[in-house]
Amino acid sequence: MKTFCGRANPTTGSMEWLEEGEDYDYHQEIARSRYADMLHDKDRNVKYYQGIRAAVSRVKERGEKAIVLDIGTGTGLLSMMAASAGADFCYAIEVFKPMANAAVKIVEKNGFSDKIKVINKHSTEVTVGPDGDMQCRANILVTELFDTELIGEGALPTYEHAHKYLVREGCEAVPHRATVYVQLVESRRMWSWKKLFPIHVEAEDGEKILVPPSEMENCPGIPSVCDIQLNQMPSSDFSTLSDVVTMFSVDFSKPVQSASTYYRVQLEPVKSGKAQIVLSWWDIDMDPSGMINCTMAPYWVKPTSALQWRDHWMQCVYFLPREEPVLQGEKLYLTACRDEYSVWYNLQKAREGENKADEEEHKADVRVESPVCRCRAHLLWNRPRFGELNDQTRTRQYIKSLRKVLKTDSVCLCISDGSLLPVLAHYLGAKQVQCMQPSRIDLYHPHELWQALLLKFLLSAFFKANHLEDKIKIIEARPELLKPSHLEGKKVSVLVGEPFFMTSLLPWHNLYFWYARTAVSTHLASNVTVLPQSASLHMMIVEFQDLWRIRSPCGTCEGFDVQTMDDMIKDSLNFRESKEAEPHPLWEYPCKSLSDPQEVLTFDFTKTVPQHCLSTEGCVKLLRKGKSHGAVLWMEYHLAADISVSTGLMQLPDEKGNCEWNPHCKQAVYFFSSVIESEIQSDPTAVTYAINFDTKTGEIAMDFKL
Repeated sequence: MKTFCGRANPTTGSMEWLEEGEDYDYHQEIARSRYADMLHDKDRNVKYYQGIRAAVSRVKERGEKAIVLDIGTGTGLLSMMAASAGADFCYAIEVFKPMANAAVKIVEKNGFSDKIKVINKHSTEVTVGPDGDMQCRANILVTELFDTELIGEGALPTYEHAHKYLVREGCEAVPHRATVYVQLVESRRMWSWKKLFPIHVEAEDGEKILVPPSEMENCPGIPSVCDIQLNQMPSSDFSTLSDVVTMFSVDFSKPVQSASTYYRVQLEPVKSGKAQIVLSWWDIDMDPSGMINCTMAPYWVKPTSALQWRDHWMQCVYFLPREEPVLQGEKLYLTACRDEYSVWYNLQKAREGENKADEEEHKADVRVESPVCRCRAHLLWNRPRFGELNDQTRTRQYIKSLRKVLKTDSVCLCISDGSLLPVLAHYLGAKQVQCMQPSRIDLYHPHELWQALLLKFLLSAFFKANHLEDKIKIIEARPELLKPSHLEGKKVSVLVGEPFFMTSLLPWHNLYFWYARTAVSTHLASNVTVLPQSASLHMMIVEFQDLWRIRSPCGTCEGFDVQTMDDMIKDSLNFRESKEAEPHPLWEYPCKSLSDPQEVLTFDFTKTVPQHCLSTEGCVKLLRKGKSHGAVLWMEYHLAADISVSTGLMQLPDEKGNCEWNPHCKQAVYFFSSVIESEIQSDPTAVTYAINFDTKTGEIAMDFKL
């Protein structure tokens, strides 16, 4: 059976359906999974083991047989913990067939085949009875069904079904309960991920202010959580307005309700400010007494405890529907609404002299319906894109460059998705400004068609809000279909792009701008200025503080042999992934540079894309002591003379090798298959590389030798 996968084509900027072999989905699932990260999560594993031992003991003390139901068993680790702790029998449920097969092998290798039955089904399809998958209902329920938001992987409906059909009343549960905590904060940085701020432009005829459309100002956004490594957010980037409060708890040992509901807490701000953001995280108690606790609390909440790094559970950033000015000591109500899979928040001020009856009336006003984006921007731009558009330093670089190249008779064409550069070009004096957006009739992929409609709507709303609808023309055509009539018979004297395209996953995918520039070359004036004029690919060898764990074999976990899982991940990576770079936002994942950053390829946008491949090879010297986990690659765009923007390093690493990364972009990480430990010596270790940019496909292939 063949699999068809949608993949961005960097030469066309479009999604294309590619035919893959039947193993493709399976290898992708395993290669991109977080199994290694979970197996390396010592705190999680130790606490689960302690909780399981305690639950088995409590059941045995009651004189009962310990029958365990483990939903979402993965490697079978938690079932093996239960069997090792003295459970009489375990039913391990795993819906993903390759994973279930691996669990069978791991269980057998560890000698638990007589105590653990792996069932390859969704838990809602499991049957109980003499002829069923389970002989009887379980009296211990063990699960790890949680994501950063706690409920995003369907934990609530799964628990609800299990209590109805698969476990006994009064069963033990590991974890026993989960508690969600919240804190109200003000943060210009995080708020810039939700709304667009006005942009100030100094023009020849005075200051111009680019304002967002009014519907964007009051838009509640979308309910999908923004999950990040909050421990990498410096305390200078936010101000806490409230203490940490408990929002809600779920007791997993009792029947669970998954139906939409809401929870409300009273808050009193500890300082005055603008309430914009709700930060949230959870902890799990593995036992009823709460003595065995595993917490996701960020650094400022438990400053004395050692933080366990993990990437499968992080912290949540929720955006309030609107900014609320609050005063220290005033009475506020924070409401968390949830459906089966997501949570969203509202903040209300208590009315003057409100009593208990008023509070009940207030509760009745709560609407549990999920927020809906009205401005379309939140459906189109992700959080980093909002942050990028709000980055004043970056915007100033483009303004400075446009000032250098624009003249009063400039005919300007912009090629970038949903960019605000056309407005800047108009304000800075270009005579004629057009921007290209794909035409609906040129598109075949439904997602692209939807994006094209949203882009046109959004740009039109921006132009209208700034009274520019008759000043900037949207050309609905792909670059290769551009006609002289689109440009009113004129030649383009200034071609601009950020470049930014929504289909781009890796830094070099935005080189689609070069292909688009090549496609429109017959419409360019002989002395055309292209901005950016060129781009360069940069590379650096690094040691990761923690990110290496997602690719590192585990071997044994809490005394259990999980080598089979390591081998599965390795096989899937070797299928394709190990020879490819993958995108990561490195501001969340600290690393130390072991080499100097190096420019490895350049792309000249003043010329068309060449027919031949662009290749380079060389070696990078390791200048610092450390473990070479991989190479980081990023693009730099050279806008005009001495003006560049980087999608990677924002400045050279300091003397210790600490790096500051562009917070709005994902950098490309190529993990080495083996790690080399470099020492500082007179003859430093070198890493050799070969990098090839295939101009036919727009993809970059790379190889490194340590």
